[in-house]
Amino acid sequence: MSAEFAPSNVEIFAPARLHLGFLDLGSGLGRRFGSLGVTIAGFGTRLQLRPAASLQVAGPARLETLVRRLMAALALPPADITLVEEIPVHAGLGSGTQLALAVGMGLARLHGRPLTPRQVAVAAGRGARSGIGIAAFEQGGFLVDGGRGKNSATPPLLSRLPVPESWRWLLIFDPDFRGLHGECERQAFRQLPRYPRERAAAACHRLLMQGLPALAEADFDAFSETLGWIQRANGDYFAPAQGGRYTSRRVAEALKCLEAQGWRGLGQSSWGPTGFCLFPDPESAAFEARKLAASLGDCGLRFEVVASRNHGADWRL
Repeated sequence: MSAEFAPSNVEIFAPARLHLGFLDLGSGLGRRFGSLGVTIAGFGTRLQLRPAASLQVAGPARLETLVRRLMAALALPPADITLVEEIPVHAGLGSGTQLALAVGMGLARLHGRPLTPRQVAVAAGRGARSGIGIAAFEQGGFLVDGGRGKNSATPPLLSRLPVPESWRWLLIFDPDFRGLHGECERQAFRQLPRYPRERAAAACHRLLMQGLPALAEADFDAFSETLGWIQRANGDYFAPAQGGRYTSRRVAEALKCLEAQGWRGLGQSSWGPTGFCLFPDPESAAFEARKLAASLGDCGLRFEVVASRNHGADWRL
């Protein structure tokens, strides 16, 4: 799009995602990380942008810091930017990446600049380990990336499949905890031991020969089994850094209750504290959410049922 045809204003919605686990944290074959995730409905970051002679930002201070960084890195003119809604911060839903992509791509659309989400991600310092948030913005659906090699700018997308429309995710929120981020997250990765190569091989084998075929054939049970296995392997590995398989003990209790009922596709998104459980239909997800709320009492947790989102960011010009 040339500047001659740039729109007079832009509204952009960047969807949240669940990070469902890493495949190889030890770079046994020369690539590190590799991850899987899913784009979800119900949560997102929405920005409104209008032309302006000087920068005007309606939102938290970190938003203006991010805008100035991207303007400088990508040579973008200023704008009047309003944050309308935002993904919960440091909850494991990808708030930082989606905000950066919404800002950078919103400015690019507003000023008619032909930038890509991956160019914006590099300028913002996003995608250092996982490419799931970038791919969620680009395409949505269930996503697998190939991790980082020595020449990777961002992790390449290897697989993208739609999630059956009837499946639902029960999200379990603990507002009293925040997942590791920033320097604490980087320090945790530095201190953790090398990921066992055998476990990485098993995760890749399960995903390729069980999880992805199951999703392609809408086999709920087989897909849930793969997801649960990878989550347990990741949770046990990260336990020394986050105090157990899950960051929040209350979320852990809720997930234990769901596991006792026979549900297998459950775990924690990224560093949490948000937990999740996959269900085959809205009715069973809502039923289990009500049971948890009743059995756990006034525990401070919040439950929400959401669908998958099989497309990426939305624009309104």
